[in-house]
Amino acid sequence: MVTRTILSASLPLVAAVAFNAFSIEVASASDRDKRFFTKVEGQWSGPGEIVAGKYKGTRFTCNFQGTTPAGKVGMTMDGGCRVGLFTQKMSASVEHKGRQGYRGTFMDGAVGEGLDVVAGSVTGEKVVFTLNRKQLDGAMLARMPDGDTMHVTVSVKVDNQMVPVIGMNLKRNDPGSVGAIASK
Repeated sequence: MVTRTILSASLPLVAAVAFNAFSIEVASASDRDKRFFTKVEGQWSGPGEIVAGKYKGTRFTCNFQGTTPAGKVGMTMDGGCRVGLFTQKMSASVEHKGRQGYRGTFMDGAVGEGLDVVAGSVTGEKVVFTLNRKQLDGAMLARMPDGDTMHVTVSVKVDNQMVPVIGMNLKRNDPGSVGAIASK
């Protein structure tokens, strides 16, 4: 009887401690994600290449503006990529949607000619988003080895294997950074 009384009295305390530990972990994961996305803010440019498929070997140059939504965890990269005289608008936008995880669009989403972002995770200095359009599954990986470099790879699933199709190497080129260097 004493054991049952001690157990019933301590069970709510154990549950509260476990819940608070879980909440702290979720909050710190959210903070880590937010810190990563904050690093994406600013102007980015650099070369890219189509590395598989019909247009394999096509090289292009991209310019993007990275932003984060106020009060939310996520990012938007908006801009375009140029091949010769032609420019193709490109964008990716994602937000954390609670228990649903990351949701968003690559280009204009699956309702248009792009893909939907249906999941994602931030680990260290990289983010991986799961992409989907009808029967096409893929992933977008963005890795930031330092604050001024971002490597982006878009892959699609072919015969249960992920195949990279687009690769970009972007460098930060914020006007503030350039001005700070020039004034020294």
